[in-house]
Amino acid sequence: MRRLVFPIVIGLGGVAILVWLGVWQLQRLEWKEAILAGIDARKADTPVPLPATSDLTEEVDEYRPVLVSGRPTGEELHVLTSGTAAGTGYRVIAAFETMEGRTILLDRGLLPVEDKALPPETQQTDVTGTLIWPDETTGSTPGGDVANNIWFARDVEVMARTLGTDPVMVVETETTAPDPRTTLLPVTTTGIPNDHLEYAITWFMLALVWAGMTGYFIRRTLSPASADPTPKD
Repeated sequence: MRRLVFPIVIGLGGVAILVWLGVWQLQRLEWKEAILAGIDARKADTPVPLPATSDLTEEVDEYRPVLVSGRPTGEELHVLTSGTAAGTGYRVIAAFETMEGRTILLDRGLLPVEDKALPPETQQTDVTGTLIWPDETTGSTPGGDVANNIWFARDVEVMARTLGTDPVMVVETETTAPDPRTTLLPVTTTGIPNDHLEYAITWFMLALVWAGMTGYFIRRTLSPASADPTPKD
């Protein structure tokens, strides 16, 4: 019986840890679904005129629908982007001067790679959009090719300094004067990763496998062949 103590402890301990990881992922799933539901609820609000920059905070205002009127200045940054509904290309982040005299960042959508050299659109327009503070930069994100105006991530603070705008980004949802070069990429929750259910299932399946292997090992240990060390002729 003493031979079973170690496999039983390892078996029960392993199953307990794997089940705990599965339950933790289910809790994370509930947390993520609440966040996504909150984003969808905020996006469904009635658009409001763009508040003053000093009144905006990422914690309160991200995903808020806003209205803004003005015109692009012609200065813009191109962010190399793939995996969108419109394919691969450059997100156009334009400096946008509002009717009130402010200048903000406006995400005008996806520019096809082959159209990168086309001149910017500067026509006056009324925009309905979504406030966003994208967090796309990581320690491994390349810095970009400034000479050729190629960026690899949206960074509100850095882009605002580069274009001399307020640190505010609005992603176009609708506009009265569309940029003919681009395809709009409105903000949605479909692109926000939510793989916690798959992770939970994986941990639970591993717990079953671990339990099965433990049972098999105990059964082999208790079998008469393993209990009798005498070799058979």
